[in-house]
Amino acid sequence: MARILTILPLLLAALCCRGAAADTLRLSLDDAVTMARARSVAAAAAIDELRSAYWQYRTYRADLLPEVSFNATLPSYSKRYSSYQNADGSYSFVRNDNLGLNGSISLSQRIWLTGGTVSLSTSLDFMRQLSGQIGNQFMSLPVVLTLNQPLFAANDVRWSRRIEPVRYKEARARFITETEEVAMQAIQYFFNMLIARDDLASARQNYANASKLYEVAQAKRRMGQISENDLLQIELTLINAGSSVSSGESTLKSHTFQLASFLGIDPETPIEPLDPSRLPDIYVDYDRALGYALDNNPFADNLRRRQLEADYEVAKAKGNMRQINIYAQVGYTGTDHTADGAYRNLRDNQVVQVGFSVPLIDWGKRRAAVRVAESRRELIENTLRKEALDFNSNLFVLVERFNNQREQLRLADRATEIAQRRYLTNVETFLVGRISTLDLNDSQQSKDDARKRQLQELFSYWHYYYQLRSITLYDFARGTTVEADVEAALKVK
Repeated sequence: MARILTILPLLLAALCCRGAAADTLRLSLDDAVTMARARSVAAAAAIDELRSAYWQYRTYRADLLPEVSFNATLPSYSKRYSSYQNADGSYSFVRNDNLGLNGSISLSQRIWLTGGTVSLSTSLDFMRQLSGQIGNQFMSLPVVLTLNQPLFAANDVRWSRRIEPVRYKEARARFITETEEVAMQAIQYFFNMLIARDDLASARQNYANASKLYEVAQAKRRMGQISENDLLQIELTLINAGSSVSSGESTLKSHTFQLASFLGIDPETPIEPLDPSRLPDIYVDYDRALGYALDNNPFADNLRRRQLEADYEVAKAKGNMRQINIYAQVGYTGTDHTADGAYRNLRDNQVVQVGFSVPLIDWGKRRAAVRVAESRRELIENTLRKEALDFNSNLFVLVERFNNQREQLRLADRATEIAQRRYLTNVETFLVGRISTLDLNDSQQSKDDARKRQLQELFSYWHYYYQLRSITLYDFARGTTVEADVEAALKVK
């Protein structure tokens, strides 16, 4: 008895846990969309793309700021023979055995206006001779100012300041668009399951009706009221109805598994999709939708970025036709046998170089490169114009389809109602022997097709609605711009 009292609570707890695990999840369309944005693999991929774009933008921003670097060699040892020219012009080999140390700190900054680089540095070199006249030598460069400025070349800093912010803005808008596309995938899986569940329910009802009709038909056949052919036709209908039930159960399980996997739900959890027949009462104006799309969609930024990149390639090709570089360095230097002495009695240290490279005969190679870049820019400009026209045209078609979809859904609802009433009427008429089995089967098929079309039209409405949201990044039901917490998404690990 004591053992039974000990085991009984454990059994009750296990049964309670099993019952809790088997609780049905009542899932609305909004719930599915919310879960998909937060938990789906597609949403995680969108976050990864956004994070990559963010760090690329951070790299660009860092390139505009001063850079401090430390360089050192600790130590450098050399023991070798090298040639040495004597005063009489002859050569001899001299043994060189030394130990060296050096270190430098530099501060460099890109010049936004010209594209050059200016740097300020300080360094100290130490060398100890280990053979011959043994001793220490120090050389200091306390302050050195260096300017490196290319002329006529494309200013990559200026072009980066024009291109990279547009690229990052495009990436942020694309992230929001991709989250809306994730919602569209969730809608597809949701309606696949909803349609499969409705098909299974219809198949089970048809099977139940076919079973009853078959029993009635058997009785009528025994009384000689119907022919053997009609009885066989009804039996075939019953068999087909049973096959439809079996197929529907398998289809529903597969679509349920797909939806659960996409939303990150335990596949063992029973899901009941709720009917999303409550529609927002909205009408979309094309001009307004186009304005929202041009303001919010990454497509406009994509066009602008590609145009800027094409212009940059032309500028680089023209800059490569002639290359002139100015290098200037001014500062102080000092040498001594001690480190302190190397910073006394400093001397000027100045270097000025002007280098240029102008091709005399290159057989038109550089000029051809300019022509190629210009031709590519013209091609890109024509492509961008075509894409802009296609974008506007596709948006117009989408707006028209969405505005018309409510009427299509109303007609589908009416057709479903009529088909259902016709089927019920034909069942009653068949029972009194006034119609054939072919007419009855035809009305049943029309009923099933009408219901399926009704769900397809409902799916099309929601698909068009979220497609409009993904293109315009505007919620027409709430009258607000579609936003996403980009900063929070970037912090997701």
